[in-house]
Amino acid sequence: MVIAGLWVARRITGRALARRVEEPRSLFLWQRMATYLAVLAGLVFLARVWFRSFSGLATFLGLASAGIAIALREIIANIAGWFYIILRRPFVLGDRIELAGVRGDVVDIRVLGFSLMEVGKWVAADQSTGRIVHVPNGKVFSEHIANYTSGTNHIWEEVPVLITFESDWRKAKGLMEGIMAEIVEDASELTSVRSDEAGRYLIYQGVSTPIVYTSVQSSGVLLTARFPVQPRQRRGSVQNVWETILDAFSEHDDIDFAYPTTRFYDNAGEGKPGANPSAGGN
Repeated sequence: MVIAGLWVARRITGRALARRVEEPRSLFLWQRMATYLAVLAGLVFLARVWFRSFSGLATFLGLASAGIAIALREIIANIAGWFYIILRRPFVLGDRIELAGVRGDVVDIRVLGFSLMEVGKWVAADQSTGRIVHVPNGKVFSEHIANYTSGTNHIWEEVPVLITFESDWRKAKGLMEGIMAEIVEDASELTSVRSDEAGRYLIYQGVSTPIVYTSVQSSGVLLTARFPVQPRQRRGSVQNVWETILDAFSEHDDIDFAYPTTRFYDNAGEGKPGANPSAGGN
């Protein structure tokens, strides 16, 4: 009778909430809270019935504690993990996280586990695979948690561009710096600490503007564009950068992309005079 009464009360409450709450996220949270309250009330009422069959509460706890500790250790760990998630809030609904080798957006948090809309795997650039992955809450104690959307509104992305040694690398770098400044219009606002978490993390702000680094590879000069992007716009941002770079480099004959090739080098004819052994260089 207790279970049937609580089930009916939960259904009536759910319909009342559906009529009064229009925002989907709020409705989801309210309905979940109603379910938790119904379960808690049911445990309280049923416990009063069960305890009447025992000589006392101490006897009941003594008989049950050993079995619970061994048989339900995973469930207890998951419940403890749920309290950790609710109180410490390493992530909330809607956050993009990575845990136990799984990346995705948090779409549900329950007492025993949470669910992710998976991204990555065989799909490039952190886009959705369409799968829902269920993770036990106890994993938060044994695995590290990477949150893409906590603290700030951005992650850093890099686009490596390899050009030949004969190219005008300074001009190419200048073009890429101009492209970065044009595409990432307000990097300081994007990389700033979120106002709702300003007092939660001690985050030191480093270089917040896009930058192009120069290095040398075996096949040419490597220009690496580093810039901030929103976590869910990673693939589109990289595509925009590459298309703009391709259009810009196509207009300059003294800039060419490099790739692994086999080349015969004549030091006497192509090398610098001071580096030519036949000319007396070292």
